[in-house]
Amino acid sequence: MRGGQVEICGCFPTGRHYPGIADRLAKARVAMPVRGLASGFEPDLIWAEGAVAIIDFETTGLDPAVDRVLEMGVVCFDEGVLTSSQNWLINPTIPVPDEAAAVHGITDEMLADKPRFEQIWDEIRTHLEGRLPVAYNAGFDKKFLIAELERMGETTWGDELPPSMQAEVEWIDPLVWVRELYQDQSAKLGAICEHLGITLDDAHRAASDAEATGKVLLAMRDRMPATYGELIRVQVRYAAQQDVDLAIWRGRRF
Repeated sequence: MRGGQVEICGCFPTGRHYPGIADRLAKARVAMPVRGLASGFEPDLIWAEGAVAIIDFETTGLDPAVDRVLEMGVVCFDEGVLTSSQNWLINPTIPVPDEAAAVHGITDEMLADKPRFEQIWDEIRTHLEGRLPVAYNAGFDKKFLIAELERMGETTWGDELPPSMQAEVEWIDPLVWVRELYQDQSAKLGAICEHLGITLDDAHRAASDAEATGKVLLAMRDRMPATYGELIRVQVRYAAQQDVDLAIWRGRRF
């Protein structure tokens, strides 16, 4: 059942395999291509031993078509070790709504003399090159990054781009795995950090949230597929089922 705690054996009653056997299942599917992989990264890469960039945005709102990024954090892990943490305050060029400021505490006054996104993009990009993109609730952050890039006239298609800039690449999303592996826990970042004993000192600030996200991801690694290709294959399936479950729950609620 969806409300049950995951154990590493067998299948869900719905027929969804537990992550613990995903790598064994992959051996029977080695010839099947995996969609959404970043160019330059082999499907059999042990992702936790590779180079990842955890990305987090704070924004003026929830709609990437009209809202803007006002803070970005990029935290890098190499072979499971935190190697760098960067944070940028960014002038969004539009006012920060009171309801947004109430969440992250970032105001118009704090941003008045900060650079615009396009003015620091070259610097940001250096921290994304050659790294697999990760974000908690990745669809949100990916959409905002792609929207900012498109406003700048940057291409989002091409094997030569950093993986996070490639529109077709699936980002690793710890939220999907938290929902599968800790079904009796709140999936909010702060709540799962508390459950796992991970410090989150400055919630809703970009670099702090990104660092916590990386630590949550690595805390789950032994219960997730070890290889990059199978991680993405299983994650896509789980995310689709979670979307269905959420739609059913909302239908029953309303």
